[in-house]
Amino acid sequence: MTGQPAAAGSEDQRGAPRAGATPGRPLLPGQPGRPDVFTFGETMVALRGSGPLKLGGTMNVSIAGAESNVAIGLARLGHDVRWAGAVGEDEAGQLVLRTLRAEGVGVSGASTDPGAPTGLLLFEPRLPEVTRVHYYRAGSAGSRIGADVIQRAFSAAPPRVLHLTGITPSLSPTARAAAGLVLQLSRESGSLVCLDVNFRARLWTAEAAAEVLREWIPFVDVLIASDDELPLCLPGSGDGGGEGSPGGGEGSQGAKGTTGANEGLRAEGAGAGMGAEGADGGLARWASEPAEATAAGGAGACGDAVPLPPQEVAGDPAATVAAQARLLLDHGVAEVVVKLGAEGATAFTHGGSLHQPAKPVRAVDAVGAGDAFVAGYLSALLDGEGPAGRLERAVTTGAFAVASPGDWEGAPTRAELGMLGAPPGTVVR
Repeated sequence: MTGQPAAAGSEDQRGAPRAGATPGRPLLPGQPGRPDVFTFGETMVALRGSGPLKLGGTMNVSIAGAESNVAIGLARLGHDVRWAGAVGEDEAGQLVLRTLRAEGVGVSGASTDPGAPTGLLLFEPRLPEVTRVHYYRAGSAGSRIGADVIQRAFSAAPPRVLHLTGITPSLSPTARAAAGLVLQLSRESGSLVCLDVNFRARLWTAEAAAEVLREWIPFVDVLIASDDELPLCLPGSGDGGGEGSPGGGEGSQGAKGTTGANEGLRAEGAGAGMGAEGADGGLARWASEPAEATAAGGAGACGDAVPLPPQEVAGDPAATVAAQARLLLDHGVAEVVVKLGAEGATAFTHGGSLHQPAKPVRAVDAVGAGDAFVAGYLSALLDGEGPAGRLERAVTTGAFAVASPGDWEGAPTRAELGMLGAPPGTVVR
């Protein structure tokens, strides 16, 4: 490992991660009835306005959720994916389940909650490069998901890979407990664990997120984060995490700063693209390049400044990221993948680091780029690709997301992956 990420596609001074290397525990072979990936979280109905909401106008109806975005991206690439979560016993919930089924995502582990509505997400285009996002999810069915539902769904068909995000534990103590339980089940079943930090400052504080995420780190094989999210995962003084329990029960102090499920369904504020599922703040970062942008899965998602730990290297952001990744590797994570927005992404393992530039695309909508990046990375991992192949597919799928409107609508199929390199004006006949 070096303090400076290696050049694109090249080895660093200690050698790039070896081709075909499998992070952490060995990836279990595919078996009939055993899905490639299991994920769970809240998926909401998404309404996309044509302009400022206060002026009215038309709205496009779809669905959105970080975990289901990843599930759809993987399903389009040919993988067997299962999604679990809770929706209301309402028409909005039926839209969520119908859309996921239509995209080839298994939803047999999903449940309906007659006592709570399906969450709602409003996208408000305010400027050509700035979108405000309004959540109506506190007290929603998705936030009230219980550990028993997730345990049944996971145990019915233990997956090769468990994918979690840092959004789910922020929703409520019950959702946090469900995530903690499924981490333990993954250890028992031999499932590889992928965690996308996906910090949302409008859902919980950086301190609350760090408390939970640091407890989870011993269970994580592949950690995916933007450069400003890494500090949330670093071990700190007084850290109560450990192999024994990923924590997050109803009495957990991690509840501090969350928008609990016991509140009435209400809006949770708005931000300039920062709060969108999978947006990772990309709209703000790419605002200075309206005609053309590059996508590696989005920029940083942190809305609040998170103080860097002692591993900070003064005046050298790349060295700081490398030092933080090295610390996480030393604490058991097998692979740390850092999304760097327009600069691409870097993967760190015990064998070294490897950097992949972003793909140049004409930016249409940065929402969902981070989730598309994760889908591409996990797809290549399941295919047995080494770090170079994983990063290449990840930045490719992230670029497809940026070049298309919507959270997941632009996710490519396997046959479409090669289209990104076609020259302008190409017509595929």
